[in-house]
Amino acid sequence: MAKILIVEDEPAIRMGIKDNLEYEGHEVLAVETGETGLQAARDERPELVILDVMLPEMNGFEVCKTLRGEGFPGGIIMLTARKEDVDKVRGLNLGADDYVTKPFSVVEFVARVNAVLRRGGRASEPMARFRFGDIELDFLNYQATKGGEPLSLTPREFKILKLFVENRGRVISRNELLDKIWGYTIFPTTRTVDNHIVRIRKQIEPCPSKPEYIISVRGVGYKFDG
Repeated sequence: MAKILIVEDEPAIRMGIKDNLEYEGHEVLAVETGETGLQAARDERPELVILDVMLPEMNGFEVCKTLRGEGFPGGIIMLTARKEDVDKVRGLNLGADDYVTKPFSVVEFVARVNAVLRRGGRASEPMARFRFGDIELDFLNYQATKGGEPLSLTPREFKILKLFVENRGRVISRNELLDKIWGYTIFPTTRTVDNHIVRIRKQIEPCPSKPEYIISVRGVGYKFDG
């Protein structure tokens, strides 16, 4: 069965969906706001997100757009009480897999959930943008800002940061960095990796000598904690 995240601020709907999906055997996490839903999707990496359009803090369209921009590969089903076709088109254009209008039949809704899960989500899409702390990275245009001020990152430093972001929370060895960023045919050394990390830290860390985002793992490599 699948791990499913529900982002819905109406308690009766949220718990009704949760109970029915758990009855089907799924592992279900339910939250109430757009911002907590976005963070839960990042942390938990569910196979499916059920996302209400009208949410506190951050609406469902914004959450969907952000997740797809970060390369989220799971399914997304959007919920709304509105029936306008323009909303449905907008949701689908932002990367939703299905769009369900309230009120809905539980039997039909579960069938739609299973249909999206059978499709297995999408292949991971290229990550376009990512934000952490006061840093904003635009991987498509190789632009970065800190507190709104531009940073001077090289294309290779962008590639390193993208690899870290796509594998956040996982330790990446120096050898893996060499393989994926430089390629062994160039014959750089692990010291080359360390020098690049020092330069990146000087630009993105609040205090480069006490890094908060790119964490050293002694004897192995680095882990991104953004």
